[in-house]
Amino acid sequence: MGFETPEPELKELVKKAGLGTIQLPDFQRSYRWDDERIRELLVTVLRGHPMGVLMLLVTGGEHVHFQPRALERVDQDAAADKRDLAVPEELLLDGQQRLTSLYQALAGSGVVDTRDAKKKQIRRRYFVDVELALGSAEDQNDAVQSLPEDGIERRNFDRDVVRDLSTFENQVAAGVMPFTALFDGSATGWLIAYMTAGGQEEQTRRTAVFADFNARVVNPVQAYKIPAIRLDKNTTKEAVATVFNKVNQGGLRLDNFELLTAIFAGDRKHFQRTGTDFRLRDDWDETRKVKDSWSVLSQLKETDFLQMVLLLASLARRDADVAAGKERPRRVTGRGDDVLDLTLEEYLTWAPRVRDALPWTAHFFTSLHIHTDEFLPYRTQAVPLTVFRVLLGDDADVHTVRARLRRWYWCGVLGELYSGSTETRFARDVEQVPAWARAAKTGEEGATPKTVADAQFAESRLWSLQTRNAAAYKGLYALMLAQGPVDWKRDLLMDHAAYFDLNVDIHHIFPKKYCEDAGLDKARWNSVVNKTPLAQKTNIWLRGDSPAVYVERLQKDQSLAPEKLDELLATHLVDPAALRAADFEAFFRARQEALVGVVEQAIGKRIFRDLSEGRPTDLPEAYENEPDDIDDADLDVEDYEGEVA
Repeated sequence: MGFETPEPELKELVKKAGLGTIQLPDFQRSYRWDDERIRELLVTVLRGHPMGVLMLLVTGGEHVHFQPRALERVDQDAAADKRDLAVPEELLLDGQQRLTSLYQALAGSGVVDTRDAKKKQIRRRYFVDVELALGSAEDQNDAVQSLPEDGIERRNFDRDVVRDLSTFENQVAAGVMPFTALFDGSATGWLIAYMTAGGQEEQTRRTAVFADFNARVVNPVQAYKIPAIRLDKNTTKEAVATVFNKVNQGGLRLDNFELLTAIFAGDRKHFQRTGTDFRLRDDWDETRKVKDSWSVLSQLKETDFLQMVLLLASLARRDADVAAGKERPRRVTGRGDDVLDLTLEEYLTWAPRVRDALPWTAHFFTSLHIHTDEFLPYRTQAVPLTVFRVLLGDDADVHTVRARLRRWYWCGVLGELYSGSTETRFARDVEQVPAWARAAKTGEEGATPKTVADAQFAESRLWSLQTRNAAAYKGLYALMLAQGPVDWKRDLLMDHAAYFDLNVDIHHIFPKKYCEDAGLDKARWNSVVNKTPLAQKTNIWLRGDSPAVYVERLQKDQSLAPEKLDELLATHLVDPAALRAADFEAFFRARQEALVGVVEQAIGKRIFRDLSEGRPTDLPEAYENEPDDIDDADLDVEDYEGEVA
């Protein structure tokens, strides 16, 4: 087996993918990168940073023959151009997701079939703001922008247009170029039009941007290279299998915690002062003891802790710059790479305060009926929340202040705003939320934080929330628990005291088996609208029976008066009459309306009634299929007779 290590240019790789001379071995999995990951990849190209190595296998060898498959969208592009694909000369063993993303974003229409942070299927195009692209690293991150395929950015569930980049004229006026222009030869013409689009008063400045962008962006991006390992055609099948296995195991790499461990260990001032090296891992062990005392914090990572420290340290830097009257204060940051800029002095200042705040964060979650990491909507939202506690101190527990923190939290969860890239939101929340929350002490309105303002929820999202993989699903489960539901078989409120004793989980109200046998619409019966917290044994005891049957059985088993049982059912936001009649339509309408009220109360605003308006935006078919949650009622009740009787 021989190999080479070429560095092909990105534009050549994209061209070969489009022609079909580079294809995939058919055993490769499907393309699955999300919108934010694609955008970040394009930021990497814009900055000229490395993106890792590709691995290619030359075809035509006698030892190996894999069925080739074109990268996704290549077949459609070839059909649209009425051309056949070439015979593949190379197969891509490693780098499929990166090269597919780059091909789709940079070639042809530039339209990428991807998904958003909620795993909703979307079609996007990518643009670059020519002026931001010439700025700082943070500006360059903001310069790469993802828009819907028609180039029109909307909000308020597509009812309001934020900006329209659907036409060439609008693009040059705004100074926002399609990324495809950097590779299809149209960049120069686009920049000439941009230069004159702002009128006479703008022409001098825009001319300077033209020259600068051409030199610092267009030329370097067009010359961008990706290192590769090219295995020759004499490579055996066994060697390919070994290599493929190795590259897909994603070998170990140092994360920022390990890098900072090395940096801090070499801190000369600390050694001179104490006579020892600082051991970051030993310090993390102290934090681990604290966070592991709480199930809900058990998944908190070393890097999460470092981001909390970084947010506080960078906020202190910014405040010092403002106090000193600096024209450009340093920014507040939660970016992972910026962690490496932390000094040991800053770490020692803030780490103990963050560690001391972690029990408060755990109490905050459990007070919202989030008891375990399994049902914690976003681990990452603990990062700014803990920082808020450090900044607010005891004020964080003042009734009105805490009410605003709860509203911020539910806006993040139900608005699903912590699903994607969170680092920018970390910084913005740390800057905005504490002052807004503290203003409640004096009854002031304060400036609404962006997370609170951005939060939106569509009525149809209740239908597409089907499994605990979605943060909003977990959030609604916690909010159901907050309504004070009483178990149907045991006279116990499902609160903090009984949650673990009862082994409470979320279960179907109209059981899965009954719904399937009755031919009901799975989009609705499997949604969160048809689910409620129940003790495990109670749920098993209900079996897969019709609600009309199990309600009658409950009444007899518990010797309850009908009105008393109705009261128990109502604690679950259920219409007792509809349940007794097994009237799924009436039940579903009533409970959907009840959950709408719960969401609106939590986020402090009206939701979008897209179902009522007849134009649903978030139905299940817009999302990827996911395995159903396992429901104990689907198991064989005979296996549990001794336990549930």
